[in-house]
Amino acid sequence: MERVQALFDELWKDYIDRLCPSAAKVHALLEEGSPLLNDHIALRTFALPKVGLDRLAAPFIAIGYTPKGEYHFKAKKLYARHYEHPNPDAPKVFISELLVGQCSTELQQAVRALVDQVDDTALNDPAFLYGGRLWGIDTATYHQLAAESEYAGWLSAHGFGANHFTVSVNQLSTLHDVLDVNQLLRESGFAINESGGEVKGDPQVRLEQSATMADKVTVRFSDEELMIPGGFYEFAKRYPLPNGGLYQGFVEASADKIFESTDK
Repeated sequence: MERVQALFDELWKDYIDRLCPSAAKVHALLEEGSPLLNDHIALRTFALPKVGLDRLAAPFIAIGYTPKGEYHFKAKKLYARHYEHPNPDAPKVFISELLVGQCSTELQQAVRALVDQVDDTALNDPAFLYGGRLWGIDTATYHQLAAESEYAGWLSAHGFGANHFTVSVNQLSTLHDVLDVNQLLRESGFAINESGGEVKGDPQVRLEQSATMADKVTVRFSDEELMIPGGFYEFAKRYPLPNGGLYQGFVEASADKIFESTDK
């Protein structure tokens, strides 16, 4: 678990430094004297050979993770897989990719021009997972991509890093439900993602989720700086399967709405 912990420590540091500074405050609000259990993180990429989903998964597979569920988000043109570690305390990893070939010719050309700038050798070091942008981009290209695909715009601006970490609500002792977590966060000034309802899922699908709306963070482009949505914090409660173990997968309909936490 040492290698797992070391990688997630670096991902967390990048997440709170660059993408979601408010996560530290949320963390402090929910911590009850023992470390919070991280249910999962999520990473985004483009479905192109150099930087595709398998490339992002490789560093996790190298430390013991294996692929589990597959997910399709047709309207958003996304494909995703989640990965689990044999140690049940290790966070799950949810990796999605934009199916670039299904997008407009203009988006395809712009994204390929970004990815062409990536130095292959940089991807041999797991540090690229929390290294941010590996390409230069101007604000016009960002706006062009974001107009067609919020996901493409976000990824083009921020590059690689965890767009969210996830508190396991099952572990909390004073807050028993996702709604309770939402209420505490609202009282503390956080906006909750209301897309599809403030709680996505239910006990019938064995997973309930909610999320804050993404922090606005400053991103430096080649021509100027912009304040745009960064990362967000998610909260998940898992329910038992007939065998008594907790459900470990994800629910497409819920995840689809969680993606919208980074909408402008």
